[in-house]
Amino acid sequence: MAIEKVKNWVDDVSENRDASSRIREFLLQKFPLARKRKVANDENLLESGVIDSLGILEIVEFLQREFSVAVSDEDLTPENFQNIECMAQFVERSPEP
Repeated sequence: MAIEKVKNWVDDVSENRDASSRIREFLLQKFPLARKRKVANDENLLESGVIDSLGILEIVEFLQREFSVAVSDEDLTPENFQNIECMAQFVERSPEP
């Protein structure tokens, strides 16, 4: 039983890293300031000005397309989109549409 819990944890960490990597790659391609600043996964992208409200919409479109997740208006909070880690966690806990 303990081994299964560890395997599940490893799978969750692995999936989160994959989501983080894909989100990071998108941000670096799409937002020049993200490239220039070499943003960290925990850097607040909204406060630092790397992304703005229009950038959030582009990220939402990417998440929907890339990960097949539904994003409702209620999901559009800083807690879900302030940094790469938050976005990856949002993807992991979101049900598919």
